[in-house]
Amino acid sequence: MTASLRLGAALAAVALFAETPAHSLTRGRVDYLRTVPSVHEFTKPRSFIVKLFNFVVGPPDDVPEIVRPYATAHDSIGRLLVADPGEHGVHIYDFEKHKYQFLKGPKNQLLKSPIDVACDSHDNIYVSDSELGRVYVFDMRGKFLRTFGAAAGASHLLRPTGMALDRTSGMIYLTDTLRHQVVEFTLDGAFVRAFGKRGTESGEFNFPTAITLAAGKIAVVDAMNFRIQIFTPDGRYVNSFGAHGDQTGTFNRPKGIAADTFGNLYVVDALFDTVQVFDPAGRLLYYFGSGGVRPGQFSLPSGISIDDRNIIYVADSMNSRVQVFRLWQVE
Repeated sequence: MTASLRLGAALAAVALFAETPAHSLTRGRVDYLRTVPSVHEFTKPRSFIVKLFNFVVGPPDDVPEIVRPYATAHDSIGRLLVADPGEHGVHIYDFEKHKYQFLKGPKNQLLKSPIDVACDSHDNIYVSDSELGRVYVFDMRGKFLRTFGAAAGASHLLRPTGMALDRTSGMIYLTDTLRHQVVEFTLDGAFVRAFGKRGTESGEFNFPTAITLAAGKIAVVDAMNFRIQIFTPDGRYVNSFGAHGDQTGTFNRPKGIAADTFGNLYVVDALFDTVQVFDPAGRLLYYFGSGGVRPGQFSLPSGISIDDRNIIYVADSMNSRVQVFRLWQVE
């Protein structure tokens, strides 16, 4: 199977993935593992005393639910964080301790449109709010620490969307969709630089939406130019790949992006309901997913994240769920 196949045929082939979760790949195999449980399922009482209490007085009625997940992230202790603009907050699943937390925003100011979430080396939580035009920072317990992006001048954010944290250098890179730029800050919120402008030439953007770090480079989803652009950390253009089309290897509504431990780039296409995977040179390796509601199928997927074990989390937005996959290396 090659990248020259028409997308319709490609999706027909990928549909087998939902029925038979193991799908052979160029450098491994992607398996569907599970769907993250709903908040209601995850917080269902286990002990008899709690069950009895809920039976008598009724269960709590203020527990949020995953409505429209847009992006995912994970911290050093294994918690899964889900940015959910439909619920105006961030869901935090602690699977080891079986605890759940919902991050609403700073005191007296709720989040409005949390688009992306990320964690630094201290497990502080960074949330980009595209409607409020700023980034909010919380400690690992959810205590509000600071915000940045609202000040006038070069650091002013119009519509921050995707984020990538470089834990080694202490930098955070953001796509500002309405500025048509990538904006760099320190983790303390100090403005460093911005690069790009609106256009179609190399190094220019047309509504960028997501960003990730891969093999020491920055990869940006240049959404309405239907391509992925690669830059050095100081903003120098390296190369790009992708085009608008209906074939595998092309894009129609590229959304989220993430990198595995091999440096391969996983690009979510919301209209195709697939995740396409490219090597660092931009060559299509494989893809998975199709439209639908079954395990391994998507409906307008958006964000994606991959941990250091190559566990893949996909925000299946209109199915109101997060699906989990794993890349297995084949020797």
